[in-house]
Amino acid sequence: MVLDRPSQPLQLRDVPKPKAKAGELLVRVNTCAVCRTDLHVVDGELPDPKLPLIPGHQIVGPVEEIGGGENSQFKVGDRVGIPWLGWTDGECVYCRSSRENLCDRAKFTGYTIDGGYAEFTVADSRFCFHLPDNYNDVDVAPLLCAGLIGYRSYRKAGDVRRLGIYGFGNAAHLIAQIALYEGRELFVFTRPGDKATQESAKKLGAKWTGGSDEMPPEKLDAAIIFASVGPLVPTALRALAKGGIVVCGGIHMSDIPSFPYADLWGERAITSVANLTRRDAEEFLKIAPRVPVQTRTETFPLEEANIALDRFRAGKSKGTAVLIVNAD
Repeated sequence: MVLDRPSQPLQLRDVPKPKAKAGELLVRVNTCAVCRTDLHVVDGELPDPKLPLIPGHQIVGPVEEIGGGENSQFKVGDRVGIPWLGWTDGECVYCRSSRENLCDRAKFTGYTIDGGYAEFTVADSRFCFHLPDNYNDVDVAPLLCAGLIGYRSYRKAGDVRRLGIYGFGNAAHLIAQIALYEGRELFVFTRPGDKATQESAKKLGAKWTGGSDEMPPEKLDAAIIFASVGPLVPTALRALAKGGIVVCGGIHMSDIPSFPYADLWGERAITSVANLTRRDAEEFLKIAPRVPVQTRTETFPLEEANIALDRFRAGKSKGTAVLIVNAD
């Protein structure tokens, strides 16, 4: 599936099988999960995508070929996961200080390099990962972005007791399971009136649930905002105890309105999360099977990628949409 121009449907057409260069893996795509970032790319909300572009950055499949013939980490037939961060220069000040997620020259799967809405894809082997054996190809795919970006957001929140989550979509559902596993008290905020999602969060183990227009019964030590809604930032600030932090977990967010300095005072803080690092992936893929983190998915054949995106855009998805490309 190819994006020729933003704000247009993806086109299904034959694409030449790519070739792996030295240091790269040719991967036969079995599944590719659909992410909100895919929507931002397709809808033109992220600037300067590679065009034409094959989207998709939650890719699962076996190694078909190793560029250069040998690789110390992977062999032909290994099942690998390919996430959003696809390449960094390894030499800038960010890369040399363990902040490769901020590399100015970084390349991103399904945005500035072709991704997984295709039968085959090529990826830099340094940014591929072995996947836990106890997940099948469908269930493991959402861990590769909703899980990884969510995990980075969760770690940025710090070692806190009372954690608020604004927006209870795929990333929030995955990270809530880790938060509860690690003994956090969870406070979940949804769209006002969304009782079904609030009830789902309660069943998962949340201490309190309510609408985003409500204040929690206790001040929060940290809050993660997964919804791409800028006005939630001052709302979350008002829910924080002194010294608390608001973590904005999305790659795109609407404008944040002005708010009184008093809401920030008391050493409260606001931070964003940009991309991920390989360390995030390694840590998350170790802890996920221990919890074990459960994913919620619905599947679509590759040729129905536009339908999956439309359902996501309309808020009608029943779980993470996962495209079935090459079924085993």
